[in-house]
Amino acid sequence: MNRPRQPMPVRRPPVWGRVLALTAAFALGASVAGGVVFGMTRPSSIEQMADQIRAESALRDKEQIKTLTELARTTRDRLVPLLDGLGRALPADGTAGPAVVTAADVENWRKAATAAVEGFADPPSGETATNVARSSLTSAVRQLATTVDTYAAARDLTGPARTAAMDLVVRQRADAVFTWSVGATALDAVNVDAGYGHQHVFLPTSPGEGELTPDAEPEGNHDS
Repeated sequence: MNRPRQPMPVRRPPVWGRVLALTAAFALGASVAGGVVFGMTRPSSIEQMADQIRAESALRDKEQIKTLTELARTTRDRLVPLLDGLGRALPADGTAGPAVVTAADVENWRKAATAAVEGFADPPSGETATNVARSSLTSAVRQLATTVDTYAAARDLTGPARTAAMDLVVRQRADAVFTWSVGATALDAVNVDAGYGHQHVFLPTSPGEGELTPDAEPEGNHDS
């Protein structure tokens, strides 16, 4: 008599085998997904290059701001005697009589103005705000050089022509100082933005002439 066959026992994979299989599948999926996300979000070579150019430009501009500020201080110190002399010879408010000015005085003024103009020759290209500051200061020193030339020519005139020419000198001087004040204000702003703090490089002015004046913040303060 034949006995019924006993069913064969089903072999189940060990628990650790299933765990390892699931872990491998998860790791593979995460790796693929991560690669896709990285490929979609990583900066392109163009973006990386643009970021590098911006960083280099910002660093270069910061150095230019420092150099421009030093040049502005040196130029201001050079121009103060010139402005003082013109102020004594041709007071803006007309309250004092004209001072005696010699040919040697005028020549010294010309030398100071020429040196100031040469200091701003061949400017480097910088960021827009820095270029505005530099251009305003450059225009101011050129105007002052023209002022001195006008004064020198007016000295040789007489009568109404001399009076008209000297009035022109007063207006040219005022325009030059105003233009410098615009540049000095812009220079102060870019220094704050660059992290150097307030830098006040203004020329002396006369009351009521309308020039921009420095703010009350102390030198080096970073508050805008």
